[in-house]
Amino acid sequence: MATLTAKSTRTRTPTARLEARIPRDLKKTLERAAAVTGHPTLTSFMIDALQKSARKVIDEHQRAKLTADESRKFVDALLAPAAPNATLRAAFGRYQREVHA
Repeated sequence: MATLTAKSTRTRTPTARLEARIPRDLKKTLERAAAVTGHPTLTSFMIDALQKSARKVIDEHQRAKLTADESRKFVDALLAPAAPNATLRAAFGRYQREVHA
């Protein structure tokens, strides 16, 4: 009797290798952290930790953080902008001549 084996329909994501030389005591610390957080391998712990850290760094970079005072000043500037000075008026004149020429 013939046996049919189902092929996996999952496509594999291309991977890349990442290597780092670290002190032995750091590796032991990472292995302990992986064990206490339930990761089956050090690699899975490191990938998880790196992804979380990378997302946090990117998120913080993309978000502008203002203090309460800075926030008030920003809103005030939007609601009541300063009058244009001579340099701004001159720049606007150059813009008008270039665009509407």
